Amino acid sequence: MTTTYTARWVLPMSDPPIEYGAVVVEGERIAAVGSRSEIVERFAESKLESFGEAVILPGLINTHTHLELTALRGYLENEERDFFAWLRKLTIARLELLTPDDIRVSATWGACEAVRAGITYVDDASDSALMSMTALRDVGLGGVVYQESFGPDARLAAENFEKLKLKIEELRVNETTLVRAGVSPHAPYTVCGPQLEMIADFARAENLPLMMHAAESEAEDLFLREGCGVFAEGLARRSIEWKAPGTSTIQYLSKRGVLNVRPLLAHCIRVDEKDIETLRDTGAKVAHCPKSNAKLGHGRAPFAKFLESGVAVGLGSDSVASNNTCDILEEARFATLLARAGGDDVSAARILETATGELKEGVQADLAVISLAGVHQLPSYDPIATLIFASSGRDVILTVVAGREVCRDGRVTTVDEDRLRARIKEISQKLERGLRR
Repeated sequence: MTTTYTARWVLPMSDPPIEYGAVVVEGERIAAVGSRSEIVERFAESKLESFGEAVILPGLINTHTHLELTALRGYLENEERDFFAWLRKLTIARLELLTPDDIRVSATWGACEAVRAGITYVDDASDSALMSMTALRDVGLGGVVYQESFGPDARLAAENFEKLKLKIEELRVNETTLVRAGVSPHAPYTVCGPQLEMIADFARAENLPLMMHAAESEAEDLFLREGCGVFAEGLARRSIEWKAPGTSTIQYLSKRGVLNVRPLLAHCIRVDEKDIETLRDTGAKVAHCPKSNAKLGHGRAPFAKFLESGVAVGLGSDSVASNNTCDILEEARFATLLARAGGDDVSAARILETATGELKEGVQADLAVISLAGVHQLPSYDPIATLIFASSGRDVILTVVAGREVCRDGRVTTVDEDRLRARIKEISQKLERGLRR
């Protein structure tokens, strides 16, 4: 089946904007992109969908999230100024209060939120990756689900690594053309050096994508440079030996071989010029999560310097436990304003490039249609500026993943949202009871 989508604007991203444009979707691929008049005449038999005062653009990409934690939205507000306490409460809720089916529902609800916001692809880190992979598959969202690995004790590195390999075997059986498995050594303060090396070697040998939290907080910086602070104290209480390498996170990961697999590194707030050069030279990618970074009080990543230096960088929402929304348009606006507030010149067009793919003949048909007709958007003199500075995920009217409509007019078409909504409320009541223990 062939469908032609038309709107006031089409933003191919790899080519200039097209006023009164059209995109033809045939099966899972884009068959053509061009002016409405030319496309309609050329594909006269195609089903025609006209959206009027709207933009058709490549699907938005969320380069760092934790969909399984969606049920924890707003649950950790009182701990946000104490990162160690925040992590501890999150872990207790995740391991002691939520069942595997709760986690599946939480991830599925998060996937629904993503496609409602025009997101077609996510890089999702999960301790229960099979549940998250199931959620993506059910909703129709594409992406990589990274199985997290923990283990700060070098004495248990081999054991923890074997557990990870077994989980990856199970994930690979459940891969689809849209959803792949990856590995995620959680962070430098939760995974020991030997285990990092084992996982990096494994990722390289098995051609697995690798994602990791890196250079996120002052506590992490103290842990690596001086061997002190809350993370070091936490290991000492568990009789786990830690000898600080005396370097930045990025240089530490380089020495441990993690950067050899061109990883995706989330946050990268506490980096210097040498670190940025290392990221660029190794081909490591950065997931910039400005709202989460700000809400947790971690600081501001040098986003403009990443762009200027040629570091591959995308936008991530992080979990809604630390951000509260999974909305890449909102993230793009915040990233732009935060960069400009720091004196950096980041254009709306450049920021949109970091948030999307491209629309061109032959590529997978991942696209979003965003209304420009809202009171908060008019008048609109420049569609890109209107998207970045006046729009959000709530303005999305259609999301298409691999040619399949997964959300239209604010309703996910692939799952029972009403049932999921009821289950999320049940889970939140359970979590509230857990707070009162």
